[in-house]
Amino acid sequence: MEKFLYGHACNEKWQVALNDCLLQTNPIPPAANFGFIYVTDYFVNELTGIVAYLKQCTSIDHWVGTVGMSICASGQEYHDEPAITIMLCDFPEDAFRLFSTDPTNFESTIDQFRSWFNENTTPFGIIHGSPTEGQLLEMLAKLSTQMGDGFLVGGLGSSRSGYSHIAADVTQQSLSGVLFSSDIAVSTRLTQGCSPQGERHVITECQQNLIITLDDKPAVDVLKEDIGEVLAKDLGNIGGYIFVGLPIPGSDTGDYLVRHIIGIDPDVGVLAIGETINCGDSLMFCRRDPQTAYDDLIRMLNSIKPSTSPKGAIYFSCLGRGKAQFGPDSRELKTVQEVLGDIPLVGFFCNGEISNGRLYGYTGVLTLFL
Repeated sequence: MEKFLYGHACNEKWQVALNDCLLQTNPIPPAANFGFIYVTDYFVNELTGIVAYLKQCTSIDHWVGTVGMSICASGQEYHDEPAITIMLCDFPEDAFRLFSTDPTNFESTIDQFRSWFNENTTPFGIIHGSPTEGQLLEMLAKLSTQMGDGFLVGGLGSSRSGYSHIAADVTQQSLSGVLFSSDIAVSTRLTQGCSPQGERHVITECQQNLIITLDDKPAVDVLKEDIGEVLAKDLGNIGGYIFVGLPIPGSDTGDYLVRHIIGIDPDVGVLAIGETINCGDSLMFCRRDPQTAYDDLIRMLNSIKPSTSPKGAIYFSCLGRGKAQFGPDSRELKTVQEVLGDIPLVGFFCNGEISNGRLYGYTGVLTLFL
C-alpha cells in the first residue's frame, strides 16, 4: 500500500459509526493485514462487538488500540462524543508481534520475545497502558531495556468508565501493543506543552518528593525569583500555569519530564512535586500557555516533516492539550494537517504519553510510517 487507509466517524450507535469508517477505507486491498483502532469511552463496553465486527468485515485479525475520552484523526478531534477511528496497514507478517501483559505474567511475556529482540536490534513499539497500574513505570523500564536501542511510544488510556485495550482481542491487562522489527521504517518526535522559565537548578536537599533547597537556597525563594514578581505575590495563582521540568540526562533535544507542583510551604521554603527526586538532580521551572505549546508543535512538525509523504501516522496527545490548550475546531490536529498534509492519521488523547519508554505529561508524540 502506498498509503494506509483510514476512516473516522461519530454516531451514538457504534454500528453506524464503524460502518461509516469502513466505507471510507473501501475497497480494502488483499495486502491489508493490520489495523489500529481508537474509540471514545462512550463505546468502552462495546469493544468486544466492535473488534469482532471489524475482523468479520475486513478479514484482518491483527488489531491494536485503546479507549480515550477523546480521539483524533487527520485534521479532526472528537471530544466528549461517541466516535471511532481506524487505520488499515500492510506489514510483513514476520515484522510485528502483538502482546498483552500485566505484572503477574510480564517476565514470561518478555521471555517469549527474547529471541525476536536478539534478531531485531532496533525494534520499535507502539504501546497502550492503564493509568491505574502501579507497576507501569517499572514495566516500561524493563521492556525498554530488553529492546536495547529500540524505541517505545504510546499513551495511557483515558476513560470515565473503565479501561480496555485491543491487542488482537480486547484485553483488560495493564500493558499491550505491538512491537515492530527494524524492517518497518518510522520517524518519531515529541512536542512539549511547556517552556522553561528561568535556568536549571540543582536539587541540593530533598526528601522523596519534597524539595527543600535548590542551589543551596530555599526552594520557594528560587521559584519566586524564576517566575517573576507578579506571580510571586500570590503563589496560589500558579496552579495549571507553572510546573517543574526534570531534564532527561543525555538528551540531545533538551527533553524534560513535566510534573505538577502539588504543595508549597512558604514559611519553611519547601516545594512538593508529583515525582520522587534525588539530591543532585536538575530541575527547572516551566510555564504552560497556548502560544508556547503552539510554537513548539510547529517546531516539532517542521523537524519531522519528511521529503516524501508518509504512509500514515499515529498521534498521542495529552488530555490537557487539544481544545483545552489550542482552542476549539480541532485546532491541534488541523495544525498537524496544515504542516504535514492530509496524511492518514489516527490516535487519542492520553492520561500520560510515552516516548522512548518514558512517561510524559502535556506532550504530543507523533510517529510517521515512512
